[in-house]
Amino acid sequence: MIGPNEARVNITWAGQNAELPDPVSRDAAEGDVKMWVAEAIRNGSIPGIPADPNVDLTNYVVEKYGPNDQRPHHAIFVRPKTPFG
Repeated sequence: MIGPNEARVNITWAGQNAELPDPVSRDAAEGDVKMWVAEAIRNGSIPGIPADPNVDLTNYVVEKYGPNDQRPHHAIFVRPKTPFG
């Protein structure tokens, strides 16, 4: 269950797409989100994305969206500036 002040983080990395296992604060700063995602990719803790010790999210964007008809919770997307990474 994702609380009203939490968000699910979706990541696109190296052609793979997955979500952080645990929700984060929906108001988290972009730098914090990138730091958490980079750490998770480095240590391989994102199911569906293999560990990559050389992760660099410098040219990635962080987009935040509220709930909608298809997704009843807040979402944060971390992706390359160009879609489909």
